[in-house]
Amino acid sequence: MASLRIPLSLLLISLGAIAAAWWWLAMPVSLARAPIDPNAKLQCISYSPFRNHQTSSAETQVSREQIAEDLTELARITECIRIYATDLGLDQVPDVAAEVGLKVIQGIWLSKDRQKNAAQISTAVRLARQYPQTIIALVVGNEVLLHREMSAPDLAALIRSVKAQVAVPVTYSDVWEYWLRYRELESAVDFVTVHILPYWENVPIPAESAAAHVDAVRRRVASAFPGKEILIGETGWPSEGRMRESALPSRTNQARVISEVLELARREHFRVNLFEAYDESWKHEFEGTVGGSWGLFDSATRMPKYPPGVPVSNFPSWKLQMASGMALAILAFAAAWLTSRRKPWQPGLAAWVAVAVSATMAGILFGVTVQKMVHESYGTGNWLLWGTLLVAATASPVFGASALMSGRAPPAFLELVGPEDGRTPSLLAAVHGLLWIVIVVIATQTALGFVFDPREKDFPYAALTMAAVPFAAMTLLNRPRKASRPVAESLFAAVFLIAAVYTGLSEGLENWQSLWTCAAYLLLALTLSRARV
Repeated sequence: MASLRIPLSLLLISLGAIAAAWWWLAMPVSLARAPIDPNAKLQCISYSPFRNHQTSSAETQVSREQIAEDLTELARITECIRIYATDLGLDQVPDVAAEVGLKVIQGIWLSKDRQKNAAQISTAVRLARQYPQTIIALVVGNEVLLHREMSAPDLAALIRSVKAQVAVPVTYSDVWEYWLRYRELESAVDFVTVHILPYWENVPIPAESAAAHVDAVRRRVASAFPGKEILIGETGWPSEGRMRESALPSRTNQARVISEVLELARREHFRVNLFEAYDESWKHEFEGTVGGSWGLFDSATRMPKYPPGVPVSNFPSWKLQMASGMALAILAFAAAWLTSRRKPWQPGLAAWVAVAVSATMAGILFGVTVQKMVHESYGTGNWLLWGTLLVAATASPVFGASALMSGRAPPAFLELVGPEDGRTPSLLAAVHGLLWIVIVVIATQTALGFVFDPREKDFPYAALTMAAVPFAAMTLLNRPRKASRPVAESLFAAVFLIAAVYTGLSEGLENWQSLWTCAAYLLLALTLSRARV
């Protein structure tokens, strides 16, 4: 019984720490106004009908039935929807909207293709004449100047051409800086439509300051165009994805920003269109996790993220995540105990403490890692990559616990893939070493991504920490034999060191996701640097 006292005590401490961490992580946010309130409908919200495999490509043709399903649901929470084009089946939206009692801000998508522009304009003009009680405005072009699709004079000419053909108000939409840069557009539009997205600002705005930023920018634009009404054509916050400096995408931050902006609009009496109704999962391929996570409704299930009366939490399934983390911690302790039973000597307190640290870290981060994988994976390759890392990270504390009890150091790469006479004879050590190789290779891929193409990359801080801590503990307590430092491990260590320094400096000290990921890279570098053959 004496031999069980230490591991049992540490296991209970570990489980308590996991429970406390998840209670804190799942703590709901208090909001002055619910993001979705059936008793206080939204003024307007952007709508895109694309689901699952559908994209905004020429091959997609959205059915009327699909649009009707969405608009019937949206009519319960909003008075108006904004759409951005007239093709791909979107020309059916005004007719369906009229049936369910929604108003429409109809967009005209402009690009460098003049023939497609003409078709967009022709359809929009026809719809505006056909549904004068439903279409309340036309938006001629969306961020055309920002993306350099045409010049300001050409755009102004197109806007005036459309105005001459319809009776509804006509506007143009772009980020607020471009309205201030091209003030000559004022005379061409009936009102000014600005996009204010605090997350995407050149200097990202944290969620707690987002509503104040929206108000300050709106006032600045209003002072520049004193004769025009200002419509905030897009504002919102992503619920998933990477941090940009201090701007953190999360469910609670999305709910908070939307709640505060809506309350501000009510108090200050200005019009606002939220971006957006549904998550657009197809955007993950081009804009990363953030690009597909601006919706108030889930892309696949079409269910609201924030049902009325339900507390808003970043981890709505936290009880399941906590329980699965506890199970993983128990498994790690069980592996350590079973290994210790087969040894002629009793492991010291340091080994059991190392097992407890690895198990606790894994128990807290397992649920976070799974949730990140679900939201951040898009396409077969992405699912395979993050799924493989999840498996390796989950196995790491279990194999690590066994290694800590046996006194085994992490095997060097040459002991696994080198000459046959130098390979480790232990099957358990070989499998553990294979996990190590998988972790290092995937971590290297992510590290190089942050150096060369970081904009849409998510930070794998949770999975890397789960994976790295047990190996670092093994290296610290089970010292490798004195021998030469292998070249392969030294090269990987150098990559992680350089990537950590570069990423940390480029992402900024306010980005805790980046700093945490860099810390994991440094831990991997330290572990690799201690390898010997």
